[in-house]
Amino acid sequence: VQLQASGGGLVQAGGSLTLSCAASGLTAREYVMGWFRQAPGKEREFVAAIKWSGWNGGSTYYAESVKGRFTISRDNAKKMVYLQMNSLNPEDTAVYYCAVDLAVMIATRLGAYDYWGQGTQVTVSS
Repeated sequence: VQLQASGGGLVQAGGSLTLSCAASGLTAREYVMGWFRQAPGKEREFVAAIKWSGWNGGSTYYAESVKGRFTISRDNAKKMVYLQMNSLNPEDTAVYYCAVDLAVMIATRLGAYDYWGQGTQVTVSS
């Protein structure tokens, strides 16, 4: 399984960015795709996740810090997952990673995820 994240960049506070993650080599029928982020000097943290298919497929879960500002979505045909980020603030500055959990329920623990992409840098200036 390979995950390729893209779409990061530099944006002013209040602006928006959309991250994309392309998945290849996934053959499981059910899994969860998630976004995590890691700011300098901090631990990697959960941002959002979406259940890909099966019962309750399409369901989402967000960290409290991004709820109402970020939206995770998927394109089943393209095996892409997106993270639309609005109302960005400097605290959102981090390297953002996409990940896959070969499970049927959304988890927020880093250890639950089986595959990780390389990360894309998001920098929000004040």
